[in-house]
Amino acid sequence: MSLQYIIDGCNVTHHPKFIKNIPRKPFDSRGHLIKLIISGGLCARGSLIWLVFDGHPEYNLKAMERNRLRIIFSRNQSADEKIKRILELTDNPKNTIVVSDDKEIIYFARLMRAQSFSVEEFVKDDNAPASKGVAIEEKKINYSQMCKINDELKKIWLK
Repeated sequence: MSLQYIIDGCNVTHHPKFIKNIPRKPFDSRGHLIKLIISGGLCARGSLIWLVFDGHPEYNLKAMERNRLRIIFSRNQSADEKIKRILELTDNPKNTIVVSDDKEIIYFARLMRAQSFSVEEFVKDDNAPASKGVAIEEKKINYSQMCKINDELKKIWLK
């Protein structure tokens, strides 16, 4: 079964690691986050993504929605309340990952038996796709580990 992400968009767009990687002016941070999610492959993995922002849309971000990406604005309620409501209505909370730094949301996600990621875990420095979130940290192996891997592969493929 595919994962479902519920992302507190304002938490991500106001996080220092995210801000320092924005190539344009900060007012475009919402659009940059959406492009990063799309290009990062979260949608391509079959995951359903709920991207929740506070308030009303300032410009037409709905046009950036994709098949598995839903962009939601909380309008007259808080994004936290909207996130809780989505989490309450989900079919299988165990396959849901909530991305937020708000302690209330994290505790609620745990109460619902959903997983939670901090914004720090979700947004890495290099903005590439990852299994946990939007970015991947390059895994470094030393020379002896590389030799062991090569030996194992030779045994498997060169029988």
